[in-house]
Amino acid sequence: MKSLLEILEPGSPDWVLATSLDAGRLPKHIAVIMDGNGRWARKRSMPRVAGHRAGVEPVRICVETCARLGLEALTLYAFSVENWKRPRAEVETLWRLLRFYLKKELADLMRNNVRFQAIGRIEELPASIRRDLQETTDATAGNTGLRLNLAINYGGRAEIVDAVRALVDQARRGEAVEVTEESISNHLYTANISDPDLLIRTSGEMRVSNFLLWQIAYAELYVTDTLWPDFRRKDLLSAIMDFQRRERRFGGLSTDESIPAAASPAATSSSSSSPVAEALIR
Repeated sequence: MKSLLEILEPGSPDWVLATSLDAGRLPKHIAVIMDGNGRWARKRSMPRVAGHRAGVEPVRICVETCARLGLEALTLYAFSVENWKRPRAEVETLWRLLRFYLKKELADLMRNNVRFQAIGRIEELPASIRRDLQETTDATAGNTGLRLNLAINYGGRAEIVDAVRALVDQARRGEAVEVTEESISNHLYTANISDPDLLIRTSGEMRVSNFLLWQIAYAELYVTDTLWPDFRRKDLLSAIMDFQRRERRFGGLSTDESIPAAASPAATSSSSSSPVAEALIR
């Protein structure tokens, strides 16, 4: 938290939001569906690629903010396995922007102690993209701060399929394999990283779009109408503040929902309970 306040102007809206956060209740891992680039461009009568270009700055802001807050991980949904259906010119522009970002932001990643990795079916990407991704991964491998996961050629279902395939391959090699939640988690692209506590989606769409389907089982969802190119530090801090207002129960009861023993169904006489109620109590 202190590191973030160092770059904020005292009294500014960002500073007020940052100082209002509880440093002891920050999410460990934030995931973001960066949506709305096309609509941002259309509202301005500009080509879609202009929206993608404008979306680079929010990435830089989010990475720096999460790094300075001391979070464990930030996962950004950059390109899905379904995005190959888009016009070829748009896809190629996305690759150029990605290569530009990786080269331009490397110095900032190093300065902020960020460890970069790409997750998804990376082997299916163009050779030049794979090379740049690997170079950035290697250059930041020694960093010990924020883990920045760039989900590219990624799909949540595809990730689960790949995890199961890895387990099947182990079994075929004669290794002992037990299919459990833990074993599947250990073969996901995000193995050894805590699951997201907070999932942010921009542009107001109420869906998860095949993103981290396994990992977001208990994530808090935050949807904002803000289009991704307009997303700034205040929007990220507002999402974190909203996260801190929530009570995370993970399937249990909140503290005010506990039923006193005297008033619980189990305390009533069996003569006044129906067979169905008795079965439920048991």
